[in-house]
Amino acid sequence: MAKLNYKFLGEGPSLIILHGLYGSSDNWVSIGRELMQHFSVYILDLRNHGDSPHLPDHNYQVMTDDLLEFMNNQNIYSAILLGHSMGGKVAMSFTALHPERVKKLIVVDISPRSYAYNLGDLQKTDHEIILTALANVDLINLKSRKEADAMIAQKIKSTKVRQFLLKNLHRNKDKSFEWKINLDVLQANLASVLVGLEDEREDLNEYKNPALFIKGELSDYILKIDESLIDELFINSTIKTIKGASHWVHAEKPEEFLSLIKEFLM
Repeated sequence: MAKLNYKFLGEGPSLIILHGLYGSSDNWVSIGRELMQHFSVYILDLRNHGDSPHLPDHNYQVMTDDLLEFMNNQNIYSAILLGHSMGGKVAMSFTALHPERVKKLIVVDISPRSYAYNLGDLQKTDHEIILTALANVDLINLKSRKEADAMIAQKIKSTKVRQFLLKNLHRNKDKSFEWKINLDVLQANLASVLVGLEDEREDLNEYKNPALFIKGELSDYILKIDESLIDELFINSTIKTIKGASHWVHAEKPEEFLSLIKEFLM
């Protein structure tokens, strides 16, 4: 298990925030500050991300174990879990295994289904392109972030996506560069990140507390078929859509996002 790095804000009932693939706790500080008046907010770096340890395994079992260890170390028996994308699947997996320790569940723009094997899914291809583009950056000879941006722009056209990804590029004191994410391990374990939770069906049905799923209108991560699966697996769930938002709902529409969160929690 990994001893996870985290940021802590506020006081009140425990709320744990789990970022998505290529993300970190830094991406969620502004949201955490908006919630700290009412909650003790723990914003985690998942393994192989941010300032948490780089380890050879990366799947939902080990990430769930990491979360359990974190909660035990912080003496948190039960908490509200808020997870985006990969972090949403960590939250769902944890809920399946430890339903009594989840007060409420918030899942942001991810479905319980598998994204790994359906040829109709664009997510697998998108992630393969991203990971390959980052791995092809010549860190040894890299002189600036602008150079890195130009390198990955050959494969990734979206400026917003590149800016998000480049937050993982760290410059050392000796002016050399390194990735804060564990690229080799994420590439090797991409299929494990994209798997679904359909096999957890019976365990998820044991969770009776409220669950909120938030989807971006312009995202293809939660489709109509996914809404049926969510209703089936989470018997006390609600699905809300934020208009004009893509996969990074919280960054693109923070006011609307926070409004839904507060309405659900308060």
